[in-house]
Amino acid sequence: MDGFQRRKEQKKRNILEASLALFMEYGIQKVSISEIAKHANVSQVTIYNYFENKHTLIHEVFLYYIEKASRDFEQIVHDNIPFPDKIKKIIFNKKKIANQIHVEFYQYMMKEYSAEGNYIEKIYVEKAIPYFTLLFNEGKEQGYIDENLSNEAILFYIQMLKDYMQREDVHQKILPLTEDITNIFFYGIVGMRRD
Repeated sequence: MDGFQRRKEQKKRNILEASLALFMEYGIQKVSISEIAKHANVSQVTIYNYFENKHTLIHEVFLYYIEKASRDFEQIVHDNIPFPDKIKKIIFNKKKIANQIHVEFYQYMMKEYSAEGNYIEKIYVEKAIPYFTLLFNEGKEQGYIDENLSNEAILFYIQMLKDYMQREDVHQKILPLTEDITNIFFYGIVGMRRD
């Protein structure tokens, strides 16, 4: 990639990062293109050169966010830290995101998530399932996950959660419960043993 192309990609990334930060804090409706331009250190015209309109920008921010979350999850799975620390990191990340994300932006993501053939589903199938499988195998090898549980059963459980969360009447209630749901997934209703 030449210098011009690199600068162009960096500008686009700056716009996406600025948009994401603003949407996470203020939601979508309250954030204007001029505010995004100011935070990204570009002109409004530059934003429209990269993204046709605000709707396109919102959709691209959504895709960018999903890719970023996927990379973060992959990083945790491949981290050279003990299995329990990986689980704590996953739970902490979920809690941190749940506390930082604006409800309006979250609801936009969940609407996108519930659409047929959505991008989250694609990432889930292509990346999350293989990473979860690696994580489960590591947990079994280290004695933290019951080795008699099949990965298929665990993935089936995750799929049930995922399908339930896609319902519109449910996804509006999920955000405040994110940490609890993640804890139940990893530790069950009995909770983490403290021995």
